[in-house]
Amino acid sequence: MTYLEITVTTTSNSIEDVAAKLTAHGFSELVLEDQGEFESFLEENRAYWDYIDEGFQKKLQGLSHIKLYLEDTDEESLARLERVVKDLGLQMTVTPLAEENWEESWKDNYPPQEVGKNLVVLPYWLADTDTQGRLPIVLDPGLTFGTGAHPSTQMVLETMEDVVTEGMSCLDLGSGSGILSIAALRLGAKTAIGVDIDPKAEDIARENAAYNGFTAPQFAACTGNVTEDKALMSSLSQGSYDVLLVNIVADVIIGLASVLPQFMSEHTTLICSGILDTRLQDVLTALDKAGLTVTITKAKEDWRCVSAKRRTL
Repeated sequence: MTYLEITVTTTSNSIEDVAAKLTAHGFSELVLEDQGEFESFLEENRAYWDYIDEGFQKKLQGLSHIKLYLEDTDEESLARLERVVKDLGLQMTVTPLAEENWEESWKDNYPPQEVGKNLVVLPYWLADTDTQGRLPIVLDPGLTFGTGAHPSTQMVLETMEDVVTEGMSCLDLGSGSGILSIAALRLGAKTAIGVDIDPKAEDIARENAAYNGFTAPQFAACTGNVTEDKALMSSLSQGSYDVLLVNIVADVIIGLASVLPQFMSEHTTLICSGILDTRLQDVLTALDKAGLTVTITKAKEDWRCVSAKRRTL
């Protein structure tokens, strides 16, 4: 079946009204793309990231349009849509889309991804792929929360290859998809615990771990904020961990810095990433104030990853 992609050009101030009128005329499943809405979303959620790709922002410059899709044989609906758009005083473009299997084509965006010397991240439908001796980390990328493509995650995985050994314990704060916990277990860790403030992440991490054959007690996932949830903090800090992972963003790492030593012994390696180069010094200052000594700093593109130990007296 072949489809037509119709793009109706409007303005940020009127996009909602135009969408409502299109819906009233029987056109549903509309895709609204608007620079103003995107920038408002960024401002309301600024605490969760430090960086937005400039190229992506430029593409959004002045953007305000509505997309919808019709079968190329549906001439009646197309003619009706043209009348509605004309009555609204707007312009629209019609682009034929090549016929393909839309339900499966998205999977082409997730090929096997080699990371470091020994790891490879695989989508679950390629779980049986010959990894040429690399250790597989199998994920459902459709669930988002981290697929290993970002430089910050790659640096953590590369660092873990040099740190994690047989029998270690790992705590992953801001675990998302569970990719780092799964990697730790693949590298020989005995146990891994993933913690995230989003309850969806707990189920996602547990499901991804199961794809790799890891279940409790090897892998455990929980939801909570260690800086606010005293019960969770008490439970997690009962013992120290060999590896402590924090791959989030600079502001969150800075907020966590004061409690991180409670999960660490003098032998624990802390690996922090998700740090823009412009925020590195802020993170280093917070870690130093918390009694930690940075031992290694890695760089990839605009991102930084640091390893640290507890300072001994």
